[in-house]
Amino acid sequence: MPRLFSAFEIPPDIAAQLAFFRGGLHGARWIELRDYHVTLRFFGDIDARVAQGLAADLAETETLAGAAPLALELDEIGVFGGRQPRALFARVKSDPLLTRLQGAHETIARRNGLAPETRNFAPHVTLARLRGVSSAAVGAWLAERAYPLALAFDAERFVLYSSRDSVGGGPYRIETVYPFYGDGGD
Repeated sequence: MPRLFSAFEIPPDIAAQLAFFRGGLHGARWIELRDYHVTLRFFGDIDARVAQGLAADLAETETLAGAAPLALELDEIGVFGGRQPRALFARVKSDPLLTRLQGAHETIARRNGLAPETRNFAPHVTLARLRGVSSAAVGAWLAERAYPLALAFDAERFVLYSSRDSVGGGPYRIETVYPFYGDGGD
């Protein structure tokens, strides 16, 4: 069964800038730069029939962004998990079009028989997975990096990724590409 999710790729120049945050936190498992992405919807381990339905239905959402690329901005570094930190991330600044696109992916997941996502959409790029790292250590690490990121890029497409069953995800493989073209595309 494939493990699938839809996401935006992170351009190499933005990934290289995020790489400056790597290190300095004992026990962090840093994500490979080539695996940086912004997840729209994690579909999970699904059978081939559902995977085909998802891949076909996701083409419906290509036009949501219109003819122009979707402008995304990474605005700060944060942590998921509070007292038991589990991941460091670069937050994607809220955008109504991004939220609408994610909602369309959620609708497609449900249409294809998948359970609803129970977590609120919090667009981000995971930088590191944390296990056994204290909240004090993460707090100190974050305090040294407490400044706005202001890293922006234009997402001209989203992709359907597959991943192998492993700790921490990647490497990821692009299964299908969905370029934004809207009414003004070719």
